[in-house]
Amino acid sequence: MLYDLNITWSPSTNAADLERTLRFSSQLGYNVVALNHTLDAPLSSQLTNPIPKIPSQTTSQAEPNRTQRIPTILRRLTVNLSDPAQNPQLPKASQLYDLLAVRPQTEKAFQAACLTVSASDIGIISLDMTQRLPFYLRPKPCMAAVHRGLRFEICYGRALAPGADARARANFIGNVAQLVRATRGRGLLVSSEAGDALGLRAPADVLNLLAVWGVPRERGTEAIGVIPRGVVVNEGIKRSGFRGVVDIVQVADRPAGEAPAGNKGLGKGKENKRKNEEGGSGGGGGEGGDQPMSKRQAKKLRAALRTKEAEKKAAQS
Repeated sequence: MLYDLNITWSPSTNAADLERTLRFSSQLGYNVVALNHTLDAPLSSQLTNPIPKIPSQTTSQAEPNRTQRIPTILRRLTVNLSDPAQNPQLPKASQLYDLLAVRPQTEKAFQAACLTVSASDIGIISLDMTQRLPFYLRPKPCMAAVHRGLRFEICYGRALAPGADARARANFIGNVAQLVRATRGRGLLVSSEAGDALGLRAPADVLNLLAVWGVPRERGTEAIGVIPRGVVVNEGIKRSGFRGVVDIVQVADRPAGEAPAGNKGLGKGKENKRKNEEGGSGGGGGEGGDQPMSKRQAKKLRAALRTKEAEKKAAQS
């Protein structure tokens, strides 16, 4: 499955243009996309999710035409973070949206996003690669973020837009190369950040562009498939599972008339204990010969006979 976890959405987005973009993404081969709503920190205490819920299939199942399909749609929030102290509403936002990302604007915010912001609240660190970043992408914080389960997002839409200038594209190539060196190509996630259908690119084109920008082909394949799938699955477990670890998918029905497994085992244990006791008394008293004697009981019986013989010899001497 192929993923594009950043298609720009705003309250002013035209519904017809959005549907055209979604259909075109399906034609290109993307199975899951995310509509991204961007807000500046600090978030409002009355935060809501304005992104509409769009069904993944608008046509009937009898017409499986790819040009009429709409991929699975997730809802995502990206927070422009300048001060790490401005994130008290992130846990609430993570419950309202399917995905939550932060876009650091300062070095202090970048260090906090990599090292201290809870990984249970965010899953993606998004960077505007077309701008000159006010901080360096050093290996130590970047690899620390990757080891914590966070993923760095590369958005190619602004660099390939018709209105992008040469400086923006030069910044993009330099920042991507710097990020690849800092992370050694690990934990990278590629999205389009497209505002319309013209901003989307086919997966093969994305892999070729990443190869030009210094990302190996196997890493590029993971960046649009395996890694975004992992982000989606992990974020889903965080919201529906127990403490983000255990997720109960379905509870199996017990057949009618069947006793619980614990009670059945308990009953068998008691029955075996009673049989062993009866067998022990039968072996010692000579009754109940149909009960087999255990090795332990036979050993005790032999020891008792030897002791009795020894006492008899001692009494005779």
